[in-house]
Amino acid sequence: MSTADVILTVVAAGCIPAASALATASWPRRAPVAAILLWQALGLSWGLAAVGALVGFAAAGSRAAVGTGALSRLFSLARADNPAGMAMTIGPARLACLAAGLLLLGVLCWILVAAAASVLRARQRQRELLSLLAHCDPKVPGALVVDHPAAAAYCLPGLRPEIVISAGALDLLDADELAAVLAHERAHLRERHDLVLLPFLALLRAFSWAGIATRAYRSVGLLLEMHADDLVLRQRPARELATALLRVGAAGGGAVPAGAFAVAGAQVECEVAARVIRLLRPPPGLSNAATSLVLAGCGLLVVLPAVLLVLPLR
Repeated sequence: MSTADVILTVVAAGCIPAASALATASWPRRAPVAAILLWQALGLSWGLAAVGALVGFAAAGSRAAVGTGALSRLFSLARADNPAGMAMTIGPARLACLAAGLLLLGVLCWILVAAAASVLRARQRQRELLSLLAHCDPKVPGALVVDHPAAAAYCLPGLRPEIVISAGALDLLDADELAAVLAHERAHLRERHDLVLLPFLALLRAFSWAGIATRAYRSVGLLLEMHADDLVLRQRPARELATALLRVGAAGGGAVPAGAFAVAGAQVECEVAARVIRLLRPPPGLSNAATSLVLAGCGLLVVLPAVLLVLPLR
């Protein structure tokens, strides 16, 4: 194996404990955006490094491409007009690694496409139901109201974004709390948080047996809610959103369709409590130096495996 293959293996193996440590760290709540970027970088780095390490081991020893990256060595072996590559005998272990690498790449691409398709179908079904059951209300301009006694407020992202409020939420919240909830849902739509969460939803569905997939999905989901909370605070007092969260959370929330973001219904009580405490007693943000360090780490995590896949390195 080349030095690049060893580094890719170390990166792929190191991303798992790094993700576990990030899931239990307290600093992400001080800087949700930086933490979300780090989660994305860890996921992408793991995928690139794992596929690269497997392919690199399969292509190890190719005299036709010594000193090149794993992908270059693999392509040289696959070329029918390359006598050295054709003459090289690939053992069963390397064939198994090659198959595993290509299978992992295919699985990662497939689960992302499948998750996206599933979410789109769920949203389309929800929009069809809303066209039959929902109506406009002057109390909540720009939102749809569903006549249901449970308190629920959520948004459906997409090309035709919608904000949905239940009649129970209208009865439960006062005008200021309702305005804060609407601002929260608009923040989700404006920032396209659904696209950020989609890869983690795909990993959760494919690797539901892996605890880290569940922790990653829940952690990123909570950080996205906190980011939306922060955006609301630019327009409204913290007390309004905090009391709205407490009221909806105490009422038990309502059923939220797949692919939607809810103000509190999809979260457990401890997560809602963490958001309320953070709103009323905001923690100090990360220093510029710490934020720069996190962003630099994100860049390194993504660039390193990507470069090692093609960079000549013995």
